[in-house]
Amino acid sequence: MVAVFNKELLSWYLITVKLRETVESGIANPNQSPDQNLQKQEQQQSESLQVVIQNGGDGKFEEGPKSPESEWVLNIKDKLEQASQDDAANVWSKLCIYRIPHYLREGDDKAYVPQIVSLGPYHHGRRRLRQMDRHKWRSLHQMLKRTNQDIKLYLDSMKEVEEKARSCYEGPVALSLSSNEFVEMMVLDGCFVLELFRGAAEGFKQLGYPRNDPIFAMRGSMHSIQRDMIMLENQLPLFVLDRLLGLQLEDPELKGLVSKLALRFFDPLMPTDEPLTQSDRNKLESSLGYATTFDPFSDQGALHCLDVFRRSLLRSGPKPVPRVWIKRWSNANRVADKRRQQLIHCVTELREAGVKFKKRKTDRFWDVKFEDGILSIPRLLVHDGTKSLFLNLIAFDNDITSYVIFMDNLINSPADVGYLHYCGIIEHWLGNDAEVADLFNRLCQEVVFDINDSYLSRLSADVNRYYDHRWNAWRASLKHNYFSNPWAILSFLAAVVLLLLTFTQTFYGVYSYYRPPN
Repeated sequence: MVAVFNKELLSWYLITVKLRETVESGIANPNQSPDQNLQKQEQQQSESLQVVIQNGGDGKFEEGPKSPESEWVLNIKDKLEQASQDDAANVWSKLCIYRIPHYLREGDDKAYVPQIVSLGPYHHGRRRLRQMDRHKWRSLHQMLKRTNQDIKLYLDSMKEVEEKARSCYEGPVALSLSSNEFVEMMVLDGCFVLELFRGAAEGFKQLGYPRNDPIFAMRGSMHSIQRDMIMLENQLPLFVLDRLLGLQLEDPELKGLVSKLALRFFDPLMPTDEPLTQSDRNKLESSLGYATTFDPFSDQGALHCLDVFRRSLLRSGPKPVPRVWIKRWSNANRVADKRRQQLIHCVTELREAGVKFKKRKTDRFWDVKFEDGILSIPRLLVHDGTKSLFLNLIAFDNDITSYVIFMDNLINSPADVGYLHYCGIIEHWLGNDAEVADLFNRLCQEVVFDINDSYLSRLSADVNRYYDHRWNAWRASLKHNYFSNPWAILSFLAAVVLLLLTFTQTFYGVYSYYRPPN
């Protein structure tokens, strides 16, 4: 490689080199014409010679073209360097609002994508969701008017936590927004959410909204708004909502109130509404024990509203832990297998084996019990938002997955749903039992989990052990065929009496033959 400090010297140098090589090539191959030799040397110079020119003596150099292979290697090294920076910054530990994988979306896109209102950056600016932006600005204006505060107070406060809020989201969507756009979105969406929460608790009329308001009223499209706001991709960080509510109430250290307001707002989406008396509640708490209970408000580590809702569903309940006893028959390091997710037999098969079903009186829908051949299951409410709710809970965390797969195993046909409905275990507002069966059979199609980590694994083993005893099946068949109704019982008793009379007549006939009277 040659370094040249003057373009004129470079030109003379190139001419000299070309003449020299032309003369040498002419001597080596006298049969070729001078023009052919000159063309060949120019091609060789363009392919092999790399020249570095100093621009005006400023010390900067321009390199010649690099090979495609070296650029490819440099590109790979840049990607590895970016991955190293992500690990050093601990990016994934801060992430809490995820994108739903594409393989889960197939066929159920509406269960994960909001249809009316967007919150956060994932669906921000979508054309069909822009209609709600007008009502968001109305809520922000109403809040500022009511509190007599300046919008700059909220913008400056969100600026302070902008980087922390961005780290809660994944992908380039959050990074594509400028600083001002992201802060504006957090303030606008956050104040809109808080107005809905406070309106559901205090009354929208108390907040200054008219009675016939199309959005800020507990009627009309409110159920659809609630369903959109509970979706995983449509969440705002809880610390953002805490900060905004603290500014409204002039209490910057306010914690926990947003969680309580959120639970009250999302109460219609709860999968159960079984009321408990105080005595029943005391018995339940004492049976569970305080060491294995937890409260969604005791720990301020909630991530967003969906996380608060999930914690409330599992409140005062045992945390699912791996069942060590079952691993004696399995490999502890085995990867979760889709083929090993059959926890229990369906309702029809269990009934044939003598298992009875009973509604359990508790407000914890996951708290299933099995004693003396009786499977006690709390009541479950199924409505048009249940599918979206369970799918988003499963996508966010696996605590609910064990229960959903357990119910999926129990329900294989509309007849199973019909019997559970007859027992008061399932209450639904769908078209028919077939739709409920199809709902549960589709919930866990792409979900794989380890049955050893299910809190229902021991209960399922007990039920299956009871199912495997033939005597239980025979007894159940006898009861079903001969004692299912009063007329069957009378027929059975008549048959027994007739059999006894026939046996007695036969006995005396044989007895009189061998020992005739004197």
